[in-house]
Amino acid sequence: MNIKKSAWAIGALIFGVSTLSSCQKTKVTEMDGIEYTYHKEGSEKPANGDFLMYHLVIQTENDSTIYSTVDQPFPGYLQANDSLPASNGMDEIFLNLRKGDSISFQAKAKVIFGPNQPPSLDPDDEVKVALGAFDVLDRNGIDSLFQAAMAEERAKEAERAKELLVTESAEIEAYAAEKGIEIQKTDNGLYYIIEQEGTGELVSPGTTMYVDYAGYLIDGTLFDTSNAELAQANNVFNPSRDYSPLPVNVGMGQVIPGWDEGLLLLKKGSKAKFLIPSPLAYGEAGAGGLIGPNSILVFDVEVTDVQK
Repeated sequence: MNIKKSAWAIGALIFGVSTLSSCQKTKVTEMDGIEYTYHKEGSEKPANGDFLMYHLVIQTENDSTIYSTVDQPFPGYLQANDSLPASNGMDEIFLNLRKGDSISFQAKAKVIFGPNQPPSLDPDDEVKVALGAFDVLDRNGIDSLFQAAMAEERAKEAERAKELLVTESAEIEAYAAEKGIEIQKTDNGLYYIIEQEGTGELVSPGTTMYVDYAGYLIDGTLFDTSNAELAQANNVFNPSRDYSPLPVNVGMGQVIPGWDEGLLLLKKGSKAKFLIPSPLAYGEAGAGGLIGPNSILVFDVEVTDVQK
């Protein structure tokens, strides 16, 4: 199944319902009295255990979108279960969905969302809902759809990462020029400077390196360090954590890609600075706290010990 085409078709269906007035039929839920309109009625009821795929768009009374599955990597779905009771009007609507149903309705936010109401809405704000059920899949079918959606999303992320590496490289190079740092760049896009050569041979993947570090955003904000005094000086000290060199089994995916690549350039006793573009750090997701999406990171690192 082409997810993009399915999303487009359902989007056209649920946003273009006014053209289907000749097919309209109205019902009312027993629990909350939600009046909902069928612009198109489906016929295939999913068997117990099968998955009904749907797209859902929720908007304010002024047509501002609150939530939509149409442009998401994966559509909405529910697993059919005849023994599952409805606890509210929304449950009634969803549990009775059939493949091909196209439904719209309007109700107060407190009815639509219940206890999960967005903070931007008042309980009595009117909310509009458009719902379209477009397929029924068994377990194998939904697994295949999920794998295809994830593969497509990974491909898109890879393309976005290529673009970010270009734009963030310019930002990193400008930062280095401003700081007077002479940096080198790997083929993968990691920027680094070895400030002190270590001793011994370069390490190989699987070697354990003990690393003292300080991590900064590119604006100079310290977000993490293994140095207690530095943490205290920057008001990020956590008395419940251990401040000591971090053991890293390098080249094995235990740390962000920029660290995995950078540490393999170092030896025992090496000191270095890594300037890591976001695709080689925490990417689009970020890491919470101070590390937001697409954050360039700067690390000062020192290898205190190496154990093979």
